[in-house]
Amino acid sequence: MQYRVDKISGNKLSALGLGCMRFPRDKAETEKMILNAIAGGVNYFDTAYIYPNSEKILGNILAKHNKRGDVFLATKMPLSKCKSYDDFDRLFEIQLERLQTDYIDYYLLHAVSGFEQWQNCQKLGIEKWIAAKKASGQIKQIGFSYHGTCDDFIKIVADYAWEFCLIQYNYSDENYQAGKKGLKAAAAKGIPVMIMEPLLGGRLATGLPKQAISLFAKHDKERTPAEWGFRWLWNQDEVTVVLSGMNSVDIMNSNLQYIDRFTALSKAEVAVYDEVIAEFKKAYKINCTGCNYCLPCPKGIAIPSCFSAYNNSFSQNYITGVKHYMLSTAAVSDKPHSPSLCTQCGACERNCPQNIQIRQSLKMVEKRFETPLTKLGFKAVRKFMS
Repeated sequence: MQYRVDKISGNKLSALGLGCMRFPRDKAETEKMILNAIAGGVNYFDTAYIYPNSEKILGNILAKHNKRGDVFLATKMPLSKCKSYDDFDRLFEIQLERLQTDYIDYYLLHAVSGFEQWQNCQKLGIEKWIAAKKASGQIKQIGFSYHGTCDDFIKIVADYAWEFCLIQYNYSDENYQAGKKGLKAAAAKGIPVMIMEPLLGGRLATGLPKQAISLFAKHDKERTPAEWGFRWLWNQDEVTVVLSGMNSVDIMNSNLQYIDRFTALSKAEVAVYDEVIAEFKKAYKINCTGCNYCLPCPKGIAIPSCFSAYNNSFSQNYITGVKHYMLSTAAVSDKPHSPSLCTQCGACERNCPQNIQIRQSLKMVEKRFETPLTKLGFKAVRKFMS
């Protein structure tokens, strides 16, 4: 494992952290993965109040194996549930109970979307609350995760004595949300920067177009697309921890190998990314990471899966996309969940951290897949299965 120093606290943090939003469904697999991570040197674990059952699972495993003291725990305050000052304490106490701990090493305000939202938190008394928790030792480091514009990010960074932050950042778009400019602005103030979505919800690992994969392979056949994605981030001194939402022991072990053998990129390797990005942008039309924050849809539309099928129809081929779409929408069942069911309520868009125009994008999905020919095919399959 390679480590990077948090210059504010002096903590040595593993350059590879475990993002705990997508644990395996199998409890034994989850337990083994977490223990393998710790054995491999991973010491930064990132969860959140709203990640389904994540805090409780992580807390149980760490307590069971007496590993709490071996890791730095990061979790997040769900700002959408904070309507008064008292909510801060109420939610925080629930998190401590779930995690079976009496302090949090790295505590974040979750999914801050702009400067106005930060100002609203200030009006509720968040600064007073943070000061009290830090004085009691219940919060060691305070930070925020971010999904908004770069300009607002820089304003928020300058407005408070933050001790770390978490941004979405990967090679597919250096200027998205906080982006490279935000990364450098935070690092210039000595603020550790943690990275989420390093592989764009897995798209940069298993969803690259064939042309992009061949570009990487032409340069180095031994490295996977996932490793190339991580290396691009680790090559930047401003990056402190790269979170990977690993959901299997095999993925964990592969990622441990990647960080163990990481070395700085050569000029030739850096140049490869420009070519790969060009191919990637040709194929990916909807920048969805599959975080599922848009769900549940009142009409049962599996929004991220629909977008994944749409992208696959360009990055792989149309038939592959149609097959994915059939599964995503139950298109061959008696009650399919087609994007045509969308009532334009907009609930999904209000919750999307990527600021995707979901309603418009669902129309694009419908237009591509709900053609007279595919509808006839879906009908034929339904008749065959009945």
